[in-house]
Amino acid sequence: MHRLLDGIVEQVHPIIRMEHPEHYRCKVNAVFSHDRKGNPVSGTYEKHSHRVVPVESCMIEDEKADQIVRDIRSLLPSFRIRTYDEDTGYGFLRHVQVRRGYATGEYMVTLVCTDPVFPSKNNFVKALRQKHPEISTVILNVNDKNTSMVLGDRNIVLYGRGYIEDELCGCRFRISPGSFYQVNPPQTQILYETAVRYARLTGNETLMDAYCGTGTIGIIAAKRAKQVFGVELNADAVRDAVWNARRNRVKNIRFIQQDAGDYMAKTAREYGGRPDVVILDPPRTGTTPQFIDALCAMGPERVVYVSCGPDTLARDLKLFRKKGYKALEAQPVDLFPFTQHVETVCLMSRVEGK
Repeated sequence: MHRLLDGIVEQVHPIIRMEHPEHYRCKVNAVFSHDRKGNPVSGTYEKHSHRVVPVESCMIEDEKADQIVRDIRSLLPSFRIRTYDEDTGYGFLRHVQVRRGYATGEYMVTLVCTDPVFPSKNNFVKALRQKHPEISTVILNVNDKNTSMVLGDRNIVLYGRGYIEDELCGCRFRISPGSFYQVNPPQTQILYETAVRYARLTGNETLMDAYCGTGTIGIIAAKRAKQVFGVELNADAVRDAVWNARRNRVKNIRFIQQDAGDYMAKTAREYGGRPDVVILDPPRTGTTPQFIDALCAMGPERVVYVSCGPDTLARDLKLFRKKGYKALEAQPVDLFPFTQHVETVCLMSRVEGK
């Protein structure tokens, strides 16, 4: 981290580590298959392959979620549910996703299947909830395509509301099966609080939240800003963002469903004023030169970059520097203990005269 950002960022702070890093992942994805005798197995793919490595428990995954996965597997034979075979294309259950609301204790189970018709679905859900009454919703996700994507496009609610909620930084957020939501809420709170602090909001600023997802950072920051614009391409995420804003009674935020780069380019040409601060939280691949060009053309005073890839962060910061923005400080936060990944918040400021 420090080696990558050396000479690019004026001050890189030590990594904020997690005090108790075991079982932190509040989202568990389990692949379902079967052994040579036809017995169901669940686990994860071996690296660079689609061979399923059986997993009973994992030191970084939520313990209750792992137990739910095991109990689903144990129920399959009695309900005559066959697991999916990638080679033949036959079988019903492909994946199970379990998500937990860290603060609320709610659990959501998503059964990823090849067909929308689930025989004995009510009895299956009843048997599962008898073992785990903390499950507040069960969803059948239909994925009948030959794809490496986990989730399909169609969700059928078998039990509950079809989503769970969690609390973060004093706000409440809705989590749907396909919603992006950080898997380590305690460390995420530190990450987002740092991002809002770096934004240096006084209540008079226009803030743009690019790649806003379900609106978490923008909604958290809204109480300190005059107005907030959130930009996100994924339509489901935008719907959740609008719901989240209403749920938290935040009225000074607006969400735009559009590619962040395209929106920034259009806004740079047509926007009457300019945002005072831009927060961007792009995917691991980072942002694009076109986005950086458009952002810098708008000339916000400060840019807060939330990154999950130090290498792409370093690459993008060099482009920002060429456009007149200097990186003042960076705060790494360990959101993924026992892995090589780290999240980083970086503050940039516009150089006068540029």
